[in-house]
Parts: sequence; C-alpha cells; structure tokens
Amino acid sequence: MTGWWQWFQQVLDPDPRDLGCDETIAVLHVYVERLEAGADAADSYPGVAAHLAACESCSAIILGLLSAVQGEAHEI
Repeated sequence: MTGWWQWFQQVLDPDPRDLGCDETIAVLHVYVERLEAGADAADSYPGVAAHLAACESCSAIILGLLSAVQGEAHEI
C-alpha cells in the first residue's frame, strides 16, 4: 500500500498510540537525544514513534534535527 491509499487508510484507521503533531513536537528534542545516544527511542516513546510513522511533516522535522546533530542524512 503506497501513496494516497496509505494516507487514506491512516486517516480512517489511525494508530491509537499516535500523539499528534503538538505533543510529538514538544518532545522531539528528547527523542532525538535518545536516538543520538543509541537508545531505542521508539520503545521509550511509542506515541511519538506511531506519529512519526504517520506524519510526513513531523518525520521531516526529526530527520532535519538528526542531520543537524550528526551532520549527515538519516532515515527513521
């Protein structure tokens, strides 16, 4: 499932753990610190991980933060 259909499915059936943009952005700095330290950030913050899987905008923000911290491109 890709493209608009995947987006449509996520709208119809969102992950109940998904925190939403506001709550995710509020803790992204901590999430990035955990990733940088080699910790399992998704295990510590499952709601953030669920949101990042569904939200391209927040995923782009965290990739930018990781790039800024580490000086290279990353994938989550």
